[in-house]
Amino acid sequence: MKRLLVALALLTIVMSAVPANAAALPSNLQINLNGQGSSQSLSIPVQIVIYLTVLTFIPALLISLTSFTRIVIVFHFLRQALGTNETPSNQIVIGLTLFLTLFVMAPVGEKIHHDALQPLMDGSISQGEALTRAVVPMRGFMFRYTREKDLALFQSIAKQAPPSKQDDIPTTVLIPAFMISELKTAFQIGFVVFLPFLIIDMVVATVLLSMGMLQLPPVMVSMPFKILLFIMVDGWNLVVGSLVKSFF
Repeated sequence: MKRLLVALALLTIVMSAVPANAAALPSNLQINLNGQGSSQSLSIPVQIVIYLTVLTFIPALLISLTSFTRIVIVFHFLRQALGTNETPSNQIVIGLTLFLTLFVMAPVGEKIHHDALQPLMDGSISQGEALTRAVVPMRGFMFRYTREKDLALFQSIAKQAPPSKQDDIPTTVLIPAFMISELKTAFQIGFVVFLPFLIIDMVVATVLLSMGMLQLPPVMVSMPFKILLFIMVDGWNLVVGSLVKSFF
């Protein structure tokens, strides 16, 4: 997990002006504005502000480039289907989604750490080469779950000719295509999760209507039955297991 977070951070900060030989970094690090050897530099407080600004992009990368989107949407569909409103709470849903994302993305993070981050820290490769190596596993992951139709959509919007190979597709085209593919997949899974609970709602509403109990909300009666069904089929194990296995 730690390596994955570090790898995501690498994607945002590797293009900053850090010397290629990371092992020889001085304690009073200065960021040069006019290239190597320039006398103009930023003060330490300004450097901290820049790095904190860059680090704010990590949540966007986590949501856009990983399995986070699919998992969190399915969980919200599940919560709505159960009719439990804010149970489990948003904090629990986001926390579980985050750790499941770290679990799913661990192989990608390991590869980025081995191929890009560690050589950069050892000073054996430059920043540009580290970025190139770090992007490759992420692109491979996104290509695996991106529909060709979605790629073709953004290529047509960008007025790009059909590529002969995957390497010719820009990352700026791949990322939005990957995101809408994940949204579609999440909604498909959410529909399958929602369907059995919808049937229970319809059955309960029909029974209450036939009994003339018009003042009793059907949701109040159906919710215990839906929770009971979810417990009997070991719902969390089934849903989480199916979600994680969909990435392997």
